[in-house]
Amino acid sequence: MARYIGPVCRLCRREGEKLFLKGEKCMKQSCPVSKRPVPPGQHGASRRKQSEYGLQLREKQKAKRIYGVLEAQFYNYFVDADRLPGVTGDNLLRLLETRLDNVVYRLGFGRSRTEARQVVRHNLVRVNGKKVNIPSYRVRVNDTVEIKDDAKSFQRFKDILDVTHSRIVPAWLSADHENLRGTVMSLPSRDQIDLNLRETLIVELYSK
Repeated sequence: MARYIGPVCRLCRREGEKLFLKGEKCMKQSCPVSKRPVPPGQHGASRRKQSEYGLQLREKQKAKRIYGVLEAQFYNYFVDADRLPGVTGDNLLRLLETRLDNVVYRLGFGRSRTEARQVVRHNLVRVNGKKVNIPSYRVRVNDTVEIKDDAKSFQRFKDILDVTHSRIVPAWLSADHENLRGTVMSLPSRDQIDLNLRETLIVELYSK
């Protein structure tokens, strides 16, 4: 499965804000975005004002990087979102939010979406009691997502919860951190997705 394996802090600097791709490191003063808040590259600090297309492109790139999705898969999400009833931008974010790796992250079982993806790929997650190791698996209302029983005692998850215990679990999910289990209570609405994204720009880009 294709995935980005380059330096992730460079991605945050390119978008000009923290995308929280490194979990705990993003909260420290050593975060490269805090130390060097300019785009990477020799001419990063002197780049000109962006065009309309440039703004749309940057918003799409930001969304892709937040969720760890590459171009072909992201475009497929847009196509699916456009076919669904309702607002295409809201549908797009809803499809991305209900990815299994994102749900594991939102429940606090991963310090970053990258770590949550690794947890899923390592066969440590059960959905409704069944093993699911596909990060892009789409959860549904009333699905139960939990860490498998023989992994709940791993020091790894104790360390993760020490960092994520203060993270607010969104209202569309219900988390039981003591038993490393969560339930999908509803599909997320736009106001329950706490991301600085202008999804309308993404829709405009793909609609040209």
